[in-house]
Amino acid sequence: MTRTVKSPRRSDLSLRLHRVLSSAELDCECRTKLDQALDRFSVLEARRQLRSALKEARHRRDLIADQISYLADIDEITENETDISVFKELALLFDEIADQADKAADALRELETLSAQPLKRNSD
Repeated sequence: MTRTVKSPRRSDLSLRLHRVLSSAELDCECRTKLDQALDRFSVLEARRQLRSALKEARHRRDLIADQISYLADIDEITENETDISVFKELALLFDEIADQADKAADALRELETLSAQPLKRNSD
């Protein structure tokens, strides 16, 4: 099973960088350039995390699509099925599809949260 490695949230990383670098004693011109660079970094980091979350959701969708093709076997099963392990296998398949759907939903919620963050930050 695939595991997603979560990176630090963009706002956390940007805020930590801003916090550490704001304590540096710089002249006005350097401070302005540093602030602009940090703002660009924040925008690029936001885009990277948005792309990553969308890629994760698409990956989960593809896994679900592959697994759904195996569900066609359910049409061949009758109430007289002698191999009862078939029921367990199909139940596990449904469980796996549900698990992948949960992970895709989490990725999309992350996308929603990440997309909303610049609006929150600009309104501060």
